[in-house]
Amino acid sequence: MKIRLIGLGKMGENIALNLIDHKHTVYGYDISEETRKKLINTKIEIKNSYKEVLEREGNEKIVVWMLVPNQFVTNVIEDIKPFLKKGDIIIDAGNSNYNLSVKRYHELKEQGLNFIDVGTSGGTYGARNGACLMVGGDYNVVKEIEQVFVDISIENGYGYFGEAGAGHYVKMVHNGIEYGMMQAIGEGLELVEKSQYDVDFEKLTKVWNHGSIIESALIGYMHEAFKNDPKLETLEGRIDDSGEGKWTVEEALRLEVSMPVITNSLFVRYKSRDLSKFSEKSVAAMRKVFGGHAIYKKKWKKKS
Repeated sequence: MKIRLIGLGKMGENIALNLIDHKHTVYGYDISEETRKKLINTKIEIKNSYKEVLEREGNEKIVVWMLVPNQFVTNVIEDIKPFLKKGDIIIDAGNSNYNLSVKRYHELKEQGLNFIDVGTSGGTYGARNGACLMVGGDYNVVKEIEQVFVDISIENGYGYFGEAGAGHYVKMVHNGIEYGMMQAIGEGLELVEKSQYDVDFEKLTKVWNHGSIIESALIGYMHEAFKNDPKLETLEGRIDDSGEGKWTVEEALRLEVSMPVITNSLFVRYKSRDLSKFSEKSVAAMRKVFGGHAIYKKKWKKKS
């Protein structure tokens, strides 16, 4: 299948290469000229405008796969609509608020366009080697291109979860759970770091990730972080939030669901903007390893 992929950052580039590995053709566009130039010699057919990337042959149906930051999704949709026709499919595979996905679905449906929301997990490694995909939208539309989702997912890592917004809803909750799990790991590591024992954290996370009950991808990411910085001495404890933890807590308030762990983990991220603790450093380091998220390195003061 031919996929028009818009957004060639860390996730977009790897999804594109994954698609190509599975014999799909990818026309790619990114608003950044630097990004386009970097990928010009890859198997991605780089285009230099929306018009180019959406050029169609005859009456072919166009499938647009967007991997752009959630704050730009509406703008991108408005920019590409003039090049689309009735029956074309728009996929938003970024971290959009599910309420906006429902709104976009209905607006586009009125114009004869199809919209599918896809929650994407697994970080950059998963995007390249086998992602976890959570999909929402009209079942018949999803079914039409479902093989593409199956192709680029890890085994048993693809699921259709219902009508418009369902994919982004379950991804939102997934990210809220992720907040809580990462916070628990960070707090445990801080307790060890404050103890009387001079523990090798690289060794500890390696052991924890072989047969223990808390063995997980997150412990593996933590191990990778300690391999590069054994005491996390170069990092500040600031942790950014993508917004999905906040949306999860807002949804919990709406539905009156008790969610103390996830809520507290979100508040810790807010607190981390002012304080610097080992637990926050640990969570920041994990996020850097699995998703390429920003980290903040210490600014060393020159001794007088």
